[in-house]
Amino acid sequence: MRKITKGIHPEPASLTDFKRTNRTATYDDLNKIERTDIRARCLEEQHFLCAYCCKEISGENHDCMNEHVEARRIAPARSLDFTNIVSSCTTPGQCDASHGSQPLPLTPFMSECETELEFTLSGKVRGLTDRAKETIRVLNLGDELQSNRSLIEQRKQFIQSIMFSNGIEPEDGLDDDELLEMVINDISTPKNGKLEAFAPVVVNVLKQWVA
Repeated sequence: MRKITKGIHPEPASLTDFKRTNRTATYDDLNKIERTDIRARCLEEQHFLCAYCCKEISGENHDCMNEHVEARRIAPARSLDFTNIVSSCTTPGQCDASHGSQPLPLTPFMSECETELEFTLSGKVRGLTDRAKETIRVLNLGDELQSNRSLIEQRKQFIQSIMFSNGIEPEDGLDDDELLEMVINDISTPKNGKLEAFAPVVVNVLKQWVA
């Protein structure tokens, strides 16, 4: 995960207008225009990465959707709260599809989401706290091959690809902390508003190498 900071960008004007004129409405009452505007604004905040797994998403209906971090069944009063909505990939069996209405103890709104989840060169993720382990389970983020082999393999490939493109041999690591920081800053910087797929995962791995 990568921390998402809500409030930097205002909620879409279409959502504000809808809530003003439909005070008892819920998310289900939104039309395509408001839903599309919400997704577009979330994608801008997330630099076109899934809020949970950090795979690249295009913004089209086929690969992403509006997701309520605090599920609507748990918090129906927050269904139109933009600070509770992110854009999730639509991959079967993970992220939104796995979340359902389960409580999510560690969210992308918390800075700890970048430190309590630890990624490895193999593409697997480890939870360093109980809430991180529970979040991995709820979202099926791939701590073991049998749980989500596809996501683990995708992460492994992208970790190696981004490292190679930055002159880093994954198996050898890099002893130059200053150079590591430069690479981390470069990978963390959006280009034309977008981050590379799984960039936060690669940053997580590289930060483990910094002395």
